[in-house]
Amino acid sequence: MSNTSSLPIAITLGDPAGIGPEIIAKAFRDAPTLTRGCFVAGDLGSMRRATQLLAAPGRPAWPVVEIADAADAFDAPPNAIPVLQVMAPPGVMAVGEVSAEAGRVAADAVLWAARAALRGEIAALVTAPLHKEALAAAGVPYPGHTELLQAEAAAHVGTSIAQMPVRMMLANDELRTVLVSIHVSLRQAIEAVTFDNVLQTLRITDASLRAVLGRRPRIGVAGLNPHAGEGGLFGREEIDTIVPAIEAARAEGLDVHGPYAPDTVFMRARAQAGRPSEFDVVVAMYHDQGLIPVKYLGVDKGVNVTLGLPLVRTSPDHGTAFDIAGTGRADAASLTEALRMARRLATRGL
Repeated sequence: MSNTSSLPIAITLGDPAGIGPEIIAKAFRDAPTLTRGCFVAGDLGSMRRATQLLAAPGRPAWPVVEIADAADAFDAPPNAIPVLQVMAPPGVMAVGEVSAEAGRVAADAVLWAARAALRGEIAALVTAPLHKEALAAAGVPYPGHTELLQAEAAAHVGTSIAQMPVRMMLANDELRTVLVSIHVSLRQAIEAVTFDNVLQTLRITDASLRAVLGRRPRIGVAGLNPHAGEGGLFGREEIDTIVPAIEAARAEGLDVHGPYAPDTVFMRARAQAGRPSEFDVVVAMYHDQGLIPVKYLGVDKGVNVTLGLPLVRTSPDHGTAFDIAGTGRADAASLTEALRMARRLATRGL
């Protein structure tokens, strides 16, 4: 992608029954410099309810203003939340409950932002959390953000979803990890560890991080089995599949190492003060293998980045938190980090 840093950034509403509207309101309230030139792609009513929720004595509700076009985000009054109404206004939805209406609102916001990004009207989209059950109840044929964005991007360029491979990267200040597979069962995740999928993941990781780092990333690869198979004692996936994919990637010039025992490779890739990391990123074989170490280091700092798309998309590293929705206790730190990452990626041209 070309540099799009002069364009506005869209923050999608997320599931209006969850904490999305609350953390968006907090981000605008607490980080006015960072959110300048950003706007909410979503629903005015949902955002106004969120700001009223956060109001307190001596701290009035943050004003919400409607804009007519994405470009109007730069002209919005200071200390206000610009909102572009991108779907038919919904009725009031119960907080903390799964509903088809909430799923429709969340999906409509993402679809609008994806299409705007693909048309070159916004620099990036930052997606507030949605709920997979609500998406399914609304009849959305994709289980989450990544798959929905992949389908939109493929349709935009006139290709099949298979020809638009994407990968999920979770990142914070200390660790990056990219996943071979995402939202599938563990049995399906093991079946997804094929030569083609592992090699494709290495290629996408290398190409995406080269744009950010300005050099080839040092990629560490986690094994699938305990102790990375221990020479075939605990499984042959490393010998038969992962090692051949690594060798093929190296033949293409990629700086790839492994496979290493999954219980130690993430520590080797962790960047800490006074201790540089051995790797810039770890390629993990499945969802929880890669996400647990990043989230353990701090959910409030984790950012989800979709690699392989012709657009920049980031999101906070947490879900809709129905259990605390409507209480005003939700932490906006991960959303703020996702905004910061989106600006950086848009500027550097991921």
